[in-house]
Parts: sequence; structure tokens; C-alpha cells
Amino acid sequence: MDPITAATHHAPYPYYASLRTQGGLTFDPHLKLWIAGSAEAVCAVLRHADCHVRPAHEPVPKAIADGPAGRVFGRLMRMNEGERQRCPRSVIAPALQDVDPQQVEALVRARGITEDAEGLHQAQFIGPASVIAALLGFSPTQSHLISELTGDFVACLSPLSQAAQLDAAHRAAERLETLFQKRIQAPDSPLLTCICQGLAADPDSLIANLIGLLSQTYEATAGLIGNALLALIRDPALRHAVMADPKQISPLLAEVQRFDPCVQNTRRFVAAPCEILGATLNSGDVILVLLASANRDPLLNPQPDDFLLDRPNRRSFSFGTGRHECPGQTLALGIAQATLALILEREPRWDSLTWSYRPSVNGRIPIFSSQAS
Repeated sequence: MDPITAATHHAPYPYYASLRTQGGLTFDPHLKLWIAGSAEAVCAVLRHADCHVRPAHEPVPKAIADGPAGRVFGRLMRMNEGERQRCPRSVIAPALQDVDPQQVEALVRARGITEDAEGLHQAQFIGPASVIAALLGFSPTQSHLISELTGDFVACLSPLSQAAQLDAAHRAAERLETLFQKRIQAPDSPLLTCICQGLAADPDSLIANLIGLLSQTYEATAGLIGNALLALIRDPALRHAVMADPKQISPLLAEVQRFDPCVQNTRRFVAAPCEILGATLNSGDVILVLLASANRDPLLNPQPDDFLLDRPNRRSFSFGTGRHECPGQTLALGIAQATLALILEREPRWDSLTWSYRPSVNGRIPIFSSQAS
């Protein structure tokens, strides 16, 4: 195991603990990366002005730079610094906070869920982005299509994607741009109207970041729902407690995103020589930021390896921190809570489910299937 393959390993957390004993910020000569594994180091890197989300020499990955997916990628606030990050964030973040949780729950329930593995897949991957699309004013049929296109688009964010997946990502980006160009001509939902008004001067950035909102929802919420289901499968007592009292779904999700987060790591690229926690870093250095390791740092959360629904002062880096903290955290948790409540009402065939983790260098997203009878 190494800090990258750990993301999809069945039991990475003892390994992360061993890394923390080596120091908060250390250099891995094999991977040629700095490793930030402690809560202190992760916080310091994510908040450092010279640690950027993309390398200066490659603002867009070479594999997609010349196509529609690259065009969208280059304008995403999550992949930029300075004004190109601050401006869309200052518009989108408050707009997401104003979304009515009851509307979110109604949209989740309108889709329905079956109790088999295919139903779980729809709930994990298609449902959340469909909810966002519906909040932006798309019809149910359009929302389903947009969610599927988003699934194709997110392939451009992974270095593991092959040529066929990248081609599909380019086609999806182009279709999503077209759909949003039509949608913003007459915005008729409160969320879309608010975002359009704030970014009216930059329609290209507007459309790109609406696609970015979908793509972040697609993977992050799928992982959150999936890892919550795994927690319930692995611990029947926990499952019975949550099914007996649906109010426990909210603390369950809060603890899952700390205990077994879907985003295990992220990267930062050093833009100028700097010193972090006594380590001297040079321009061009790359830091692998182990969010999942930091979440289990005992200096951040006492008894970090215990799953506690009633954990006091729970702290987590799963949604980031600092200037790139995820603006949709509340909405993602709301969609996941409504989805999980509906899944539990359908009483999945727990004993028949198997799972594997989706191939990834940073994500921990389980995919479920049914055992052959």
C-alpha cells in the first residue's frame, strides 16, 4: 500500500496512522510527493497562500486541454485561484445555502427507489445530480439526462480514464453546455435566477460552474451515501438503531464523512518557495493532502477509530477548509439524508449485497451489486 492506493484499499486507516507517526509533512522519494498526513499539516497546507489547486505550468490536464471538457475544466472555481475562484464562489455559495431542505426531500422522494442493487446505484449516482438539475429548473426527464451526462463528464477529472472515457467526457461537456445555454436564457428557478444574476457578466464561467456544481455533487454525494450504507451493512446494531430512529441519519452521515470519507486525498501544487511546519518546499513541488488521515488524527478527534453517532465537537476535513472549502456541503448532506431515509424505508436486501470500490486515486466510492442466488 502507498498513500495513493490507500484510497481504495479495504482497510487504509492503520496505514494512515503509521504515516502520522513519521511526522505531519514528509517527503516520499518513491512517489516524489510531499505527504501531509496529520491534522496540523493538512490544515496548514490547505490554508497556505502558495499551495494551489493546479500546477502553474498545467492549469488544465494535457489529456483534455484541447476539447470541450478542458474548456469547462479551465473555468471551474474549484480548479482556479484568485478572482476566478472568488467571484463564482461568492455567488454560488450563498445561493446554495438558501435551498429549502423540504424541496430537496420532495425531489428525492419523487424519483423513488427500489431495494435492489440497481436501485441503490440509481440512488447513489443518478439521484443526487438529478436533484440539483431539478433545483436549476430542468424537467424530470431532462434532469435524468443531465445526471447521466454528468457521470460521463466526471471521467475527465480522473487520471485513470482511458481514451474512450475522455471522448465521452468531451461529448458530455458539449451537450451540458448546450443544455445550460438554453436554460439560462429564461431562468425560472430561484437557485438558477440567483446564480445567473451574480454571474451575468461572465456567461462562460456561469455555465462551467453550473456543470461543476453537478460534477461535485455526482461523486461526493455518491460516496457519502455509499459509505453510509457500508457502515450500516457492517454493523447490524447501528443499522437497527438508525432504522428505529430516522433522526439518527443526520449524525450517521456526519460521522461517516469523518470516519470513512469519499474524498480520501487531494493535491496542492507549490507556486512559490515556502516553509510549512519547518519543511522547505520549492516551486513546483506537489503535496498529497491526506484528508482521511487527518480526520482520524487523535489531536483532532479523540477516539478517532471509534464510530460515534453522538461524537462531541466532531471535526473533519472531508469537505475541505480555507478558500477551497466545498460550498455545497449543507446541500450534499441534505440530499444524502433524504436519499438514505428513502433507502431505509425500502429495506434493502442487506445480506445479498456485495461491493467493490470504484477505481480512483483519491476517491472511496463503493459500487454495489447483488450476489448470484
